[in-house]
Order: sequence, then C-alpha cells, then structure tokens
Amino acid sequence: MPNDTRRGVLGLIAGGCILVAAPARALDQSAAVALIQRAVEEVYAIINSGRAPAQMYREFEGIFARHADVDAIARSALGPAARQVDPAQFKAFKAALQGYIGRKYGKRFREFIGGRVEVNGARPLKSFWAVQSTAYLRGQSPMAVEWHVSDRSGRPKFFNIIIEGVNMLASEREEIAAMLARRRGDVGALTADLRQAG
Repeated sequence: MPNDTRRGVLGLIAGGCILVAAPARALDQSAAVALIQRAVEEVYAIINSGRAPAQMYREFEGIFARHADVDAIARSALGPAARQVDPAQFKAFKAALQGYIGRKYGKRFREFIGGRVEVNGARPLKSFWAVQSTAYLRGQSPMAVEWHVSDRSGRPKFFNIIIEGVNMLASEREEIAAMLARRRGDVGALTADLRQAG
C-alpha cells in the first residue's frame, strides 16, 4: 500500500487532527492510554455495525468531537486567520471542519475491516503524553502509530498523530491553509466549501 494510502487509512481513527501546542497538566499515563483505547474501540464498533455509510460518517464525526481537541485543531488549521475572524465565524468554521473530517476519513472505513489497532503504552513527551500503538491492516505490514494526548481542554483529548514517523496532522493543517489561500483568505467561503467536501 502506498504511504499516502496507509496514512489515509489511519486518518479514519485519527480524525484528521492538526498539530497544536498543549500542556499535559495533571494528565497521567493511564488516562492517556485509556482515551486512545476508547477511541479505537468506538471506531471498530461503527465499522462492524453494518450501518449505512452516511450514518457511519456522522458517527465517526461524533468520535472526533468527543475525543479530539476540536477547538484547538480548528484554530491551528486557520493559523493567523483564527485571530481575525469573529466568534460566530470561527464557530461555523469549527463545525464545518468537524463534519469534513468525519466524512473524509469515514469514507475509508472499508480498508479497516478485518484489521485491528493495538494500544501498547505511553511515554511522557515534552508537555504531553505520546501513546504508542500498532495498526494491523489486511495484507499490509504493521504500522507504528503514535498519538499525542493532553488535557488542555479540561479532559484528555488527542491533538496529533505520527504514522510511521510522518506527521500526518501537520499535513492536514497545510491542506486547510492551501484551501484558504485559494479562496484569498475568505474564511466564510472556506467554511461553505468544507460543508460540501470530504
């Protein structure tokens, strides 16, 4: 499987989170591991549910909303523009981004059927926890996946993922920045397009 496809498959669980700085506060190893284990279990429950794809996409979006720091991710995705938009514009963008992520990665769910993700442990890294896991997909070599978890939002949430040494989430941030640039910095236009994309 080409590297971009392998990373794309893992994005289903990652939820397209984008790198942000986040202090760990009182978060401990067991809570960080438990968060990722819970997210993985919820993804596989949806994959194995047999529901219609459109319903599954909404449920994947729900996982992203529950377990990712969506506010920080949306601010990181917008970059400097996040400081220039008013609260209503930002709220609309954040909701559109959340739906976009659910659809974009949810559409790859079939590639996870028959696979599994094993959560192996965690280590402190800078001001957060790095949770290690291994993804096993049908017919593919195992992939090392590292999740970055903090409790900056008030409870444990993941905000970044490294797949086989590649910062997939920084790539997602670059994609949103490029989309915004093509719209000449018009956050409203970007928001409208994200509602239809993915």
